[in-house]
Amino acid sequence: MRRKIARILEEKINPYVAGHGGRIEVVDYVNGTVFLSMSGGCQGCAASAVTLRQGVEEALRTELGERIKHIVDVTDHESGSSPYYTA
Repeated sequence: MRRKIARILEEKINPYVAGHGGRIEVVDYVNGTVFLSMSGGCQGCAASAVTLRQGVEEALRTELGERIKHIVDVTDHESGSSPYYTA
């Protein structure tokens, strides 16, 4: 499942967030919960929660259906040094 999630991120999500200098990677998948990490312009970005819910979560659920129950952002947003949008 991790490989499928990683493929979706690489093909459908990362090309878009790369335009803002960001990247999203799968950290783990456990019992329907996907753990993701954001880096670059996504780390500390004020819009990261929106990107996660309206972009990433929607794409993963469209592709993988009920196998995706929860999305958890494990990013340390406080240590982001160059977020695309600042709060």
